[in-house]
Amino acid sequence: MHPLQCVLQTQRWGPLASVSWLLLRTCRAHSSVPSTACPSSERQQEDGVQKDFSSRLASGPTFQHFLRSASAPQEKPDMEDPPPYLTVDELLGRQRKVYLETYGCQMNVNDTEIAWSILQKSGYLRTRNLQEADVILLVTCSIREKAEQTIWNRLHQLKALKTKRLRSQVPLRIGILGCMAERLKEEILNREKMVDILAGPDAYRDLPRLLAVAESGQQAANVLLSLDETYADVMPVQTSPSATSAFVSIMRGCDNMCSYCIVPFTRGRERSRPVASILEEVRKLSEQGLKEVTLLGQNVNSFRDSSEVQFNNAASTNLSRGFSTNYKPKQGGLRFAHLLDQVSRVDPEMRIRFTSPHPKDFPDEVLQLIHERDNICKQIHLPAQSGSSRVLEAMRRGYSREAYVELIHHIRESIPGVSLSSDFIAGFCGETEEDHLQTVSLLREVQYNMGFLFAYSMRRKTRAYHRLKDDVPEEVKLRRLEELITVFREEATKANMASVGCTQLVLVEGHSKRSATDLCGRNDGNLKVIFPDVEMEDVNNSEVKVRAQPGDYVLVKITSTSSQTLKGHVLCRTTLKDSSAYC
Repeated sequence: MHPLQCVLQTQRWGPLASVSWLLLRTCRAHSSVPSTACPSSERQQEDGVQKDFSSRLASGPTFQHFLRSASAPQEKPDMEDPPPYLTVDELLGRQRKVYLETYGCQMNVNDTEIAWSILQKSGYLRTRNLQEADVILLVTCSIREKAEQTIWNRLHQLKALKTKRLRSQVPLRIGILGCMAERLKEEILNREKMVDILAGPDAYRDLPRLLAVAESGQQAANVLLSLDETYADVMPVQTSPSATSAFVSIMRGCDNMCSYCIVPFTRGRERSRPVASILEEVRKLSEQGLKEVTLLGQNVNSFRDSSEVQFNNAASTNLSRGFSTNYKPKQGGLRFAHLLDQVSRVDPEMRIRFTSPHPKDFPDEVLQLIHERDNICKQIHLPAQSGSSRVLEAMRRGYSREAYVELIHHIRESIPGVSLSSDFIAGFCGETEEDHLQTVSLLREVQYNMGFLFAYSMRRKTRAYHRLKDDVPEEVKLRRLEELITVFREEATKANMASVGCTQLVLVEGHSKRSATDLCGRNDGNLKVIFPDVEMEDVNNSEVKVRAQPGDYVLVKITSTSSQTLKGHVLCRTTLKDSSAYC
């Protein structure tokens, strides 16, 4: 029999769209720890546990049972009704301590909060001390090779921690969560025997069960993608108690299928949360005193809530002029402009941001709303990826350089003073020196305030992997990347110089990392602003001197800039509403 045994769940524990599969191995057959490491009594006890688990597993559902029940209506897992091979008690955390490490994008930060919310409800405790952890979970990124190599290196570090675990303690369990688990699947279990569980981005509800299976001495994984999982009913637990801002996931997955991108294969198809659940989360964050939320999604502005039937006959949203999609137009649903409108009304003193959008989904109603609402930040992330129309076509981006530049002009006309940021890839398949120079010229033409630039890293499963050739030498990629970074910094410095002498509203985040006598925060354009920690007036009570605290809005007059940071002196503490008279 193959060493990887597939265990299918009962109807209650897995719809066809999100059925989980388990990869199971016995510790004795595959553990790197010699059998002599455990006393005979402990070994006998462990054997008993494994035999008990195996007997329950054998009497569980068969493959035929799964096929018969797969088409029936499904329910979310219920801790009161466990799968037949586990008991309710085995699904509980029993106050075991969980240590979470997050790598990659903002979505992974939000995923960490979702995973912790689920584990907390199951009786696990959170620890920030790696040495006292009973469970270590790494929330991973797979967008580039370097991101995955970071995780492999971290696993090697954790191997020693697991090996040194005292026999008097409960066994240390290590799990890989997120995109890397989804992309590599059993390769991780084959390569690193010390990994106990894998959970893909759509499998976090299953963490208590996966950990329970791991306690029996097996490896367990759930990495199947879902067509409907949005975790709409899971309230993320903020991992930083002193945070002034939070991420709110509004959709998951991506349908764009850009040729270089692994996201559709690690996070699945696009699906959006119901508007009502998003508004409920934003209201709770407002009640907790948070002053900023960022709406998250892989393609955030293609949001389409189809949960309310009365809106499903609505017309499809108009795309930005000159843009196209790689999929058929989608009809109906509540769109991003509606959601942005409703979220901005929850708390006029709460800033609203969103990322990451696609340039194709910026109809005029979205731009007009950003312009009109004081609490929607005048900052737009507009990923270009390349300045060459030929490369953009190979990337399947759905637009030309000319259409992108026209959109830039339209946005700046619609939202005066808007701050722009972008993503660029250096050395994509077939990129010539002329293509590269066109990207350089786009950076100079647009003068972005912020930028995220990377060398191309081919990913298996993507269209580029199957149809294109990664023919730009690594040293050329790195040289072109350095040139792009240099030009970006030069142009960003010029763009930010326009802020010198201006008064800007800044949301205070805390003390500067480089100076205990300075505070730092972010302006409307999401640029970091540094200013002295001194007493100041409060606009609502000019007779009282105050010091700014995290979560306060302050007015800062900008005196100097760099490509990434603004500096100035603070004028007063204010509110978002009152600041409009000064900025």
